[in-house]
Amino acid sequence: MQRISPFLWFENQAEEAATFYTSIFKDSKITNVVRYGPAGPGPEGSAMTVSFQLEGMEFTALNGGPQFRFTEAVSFYVRCQTQAEVDELWEQLTEGGEEGPCGWLKDRYGLSWQVIPEALPELMADPDPAKAQRVTEAMFSMRKIDIEGLRQAHARA
Repeated sequence: MQRISPFLWFENQAEEAATFYTSIFKDSKITNVVRYGPAGPGPEGSAMTVSFQLEGMEFTALNGGPQFRFTEAVSFYVRCQTQAEVDELWEQLTEGGEEGPCGWLKDRYGLSWQVIPEALPELMADPDPAKAQRVTEAMFSMRKIDIEGLRQAHARA
């Protein structure tokens, strides 16, 4: 069991969000749903908390009401190996959400994600500062990260 795990506050979409996230990531599942009883404070029978796993990582989602919203101060960083993986996750997570700069996005629930190919930090860590700077500048011009665009910026003389 994971000792520390994310606990996500939703207004009333915890079960819907958990179902959405588990449909996107491999090796993912809803593991438990605790429902409100007659004492509330949510509607009787509606989900109070939803426990789920995304690629083996444990999460809990709460239907806690409208008091709190997600901000970009916390995001989930998803490492991708290929452009196809970046493209697929980007398309799924931005559906009903919004694109942000430099590989960041907000999903339909307002939760922030970074969909980042492994090539980005590798190319940005090049010991040649001019190459690393060109990659960084290329990244700043992107929304969804384009691996080929990063490689072209890296290779430019």
